[in-house]
Amino acid sequence: MVAQDRKECTSTPTPRLFIFTYGTLKRGFSNHTLMQDLMRTGDATFVSTCRTAENYPLVCGPYRVPFLLNMAGSGQAVTGELYAVSVSGLARLDELEGISRGHYERLSITVELDNGDGDDGSCGGEGVTCAEAYYAHRSYAAEMWKRNGMKGLTVYSEKEAKGYVKRKDRPHNLTFLDHIQLFLHSQD
Repeated sequence: MVAQDRKECTSTPTPRLFIFTYGTLKRGFSNHTLMQDLMRTGDATFVSTCRTAENYPLVCGPYRVPFLLNMAGSGQAVTGELYAVSVSGLARLDELEGISRGHYERLSITVELDNGDGDDGSCGGEGVTCAEAYYAHRSYAAEMWKRNGMKGLTVYSEKEAKGYVKRKDRPHNLTFLDHIQLFLHSQD
């Protein structure tokens, strides 16, 4: 009976999902403040730097916003960061990424971990793990690839982020999807 009481008192760990970040959520970039907030509240933990196990296109769209395109086999291996995120943390990330508004889609991805610079070894030790990533929504991803000359980046670096415009500083008379459509159909 005592063992059963102990079992009832044991708390189960908060479910976590691995999220691969490749753009503005990474350390040193404009939206990383959200990740820092999630880490402060215990809703996210930095795991490791990593790269995609397969090649994917990583491109910039309007306002130098980065987009990972769900087109495995195109582009190059993309470097980023892996975080373990709680369900409530995931809801905040989904909101930022506009999941319900058709901006991005959260889908699975396989990543290769770098050699142990993370502070959480919970990925199983093989160096490869399944995660999820925020991909450009399928409604415009193929056009975004064509608009970028079918050339992708290996990393969203300070160079690519130099012209990034924060959401609060963008024109508010159009939706983000409107801005994407204008970018896709512009000639510059």
